[in-house]
Amino acid sequence: MFKEFKEFILRGNVIDLAVGVIIGAAFGDVVKSLVNDVIMPPIGLLIKGINFKDLKLVIGGETNNPVTFNYGNFLQNVLTFLIIAAAVFLMVKLVNMLYKKKAAEESAAGKPSAEEVLLTQIRDLLKERN
Repeated sequence: MFKEFKEFILRGNVIDLAVGVIIGAAFGDVVKSLVNDVIMPPIGLLIKGINFKDLKLVIGGETNNPVTFNYGNFLQNVLTFLIIAAAVFLMVKLVNMLYKKKAAEESAAGKPSAEEVLLTQIRDLLKERN
């Protein structure tokens, strides 16, 4: 069982996945900071200094255990998610564009030129005569 586990861990896919998760977590922290520290303060200023994290709906009055719906925090998390999703979309789009460009260059390099096609046809005709 230990041998199988070792093979599983050392497989390339698992290591790539681990690297992706670590980079994704760090990327998520950067985007959260972007949203919380750069984007949300001006938006809060536009709506008269309201901090989104402080927006909540209290149900049950001022009793000992009121129920609160923290919809401001939810809105901020939704905005963070949308920004992360947009950033990941742009990264994937960029990588796909680079792969398409590389594939186009490889296919163009693999096709014979018009001169090579003509020479091949001449060679084939000469072979037929002999």
